[in-house]
Amino acid sequence: MSRTLKAEIEGLRRMTVGQLRAKHLELFGEECRSNHKDFLFKRITWRMQAVAEGGLSERARQRAMELANDANLRIRAPKDAFADTPAADPACAVGARVEGGGGDARLPMPGQMLTRMYKDRIISVQVRENGFEFDGKIYKSLSSVARAVTGTRWNGFLFFGIAGGKDAASA
Repeated sequence: MSRTLKAEIEGLRRMTVGQLRAKHLELFGEECRSNHKDFLFKRITWRMQAVAEGGLSERARQRAMELANDANLRIRAPKDAFADTPAADPACAVGARVEGGGGDARLPMPGQMLTRMYKDRIISVQVRENGFEFDGKIYKSLSSVARAVTGTRWNGFLFFGIAGGKDAASA
């Protein structure tokens, strides 16, 4: 990388978001909707280097387009992707989602009790199909139960210690 390009890139670090947006418009020929300074800096820096060094070859661009067109994109792996069951076979994959999938996987089955000690009081909540029962009332969420108990907003999973990870242990 040339010294001139390095100096230009260092100059970008001192620019405001508005100046970076104007530089983006100059380099890309279109306005950027982002106001994130680091994103703009990285994108402009990449473009400046690509212009100075020549960017990707035509062959590399064509190959990238081929890969993108052939890609079978998935945001997440299937739940049983590593199982040795027939459901793991992509030929057996289902394109639609079943309605009423059971809600949040962190919740216990309906009928079970969640208990927690809060200010020398035992808080017991029964998990139901349509919500959570506490003191004879039905609440839509654990967070609403926690709010009724404490008077402040709480994440219900954290309040009852079922969020998983280190956050639950500290609750």
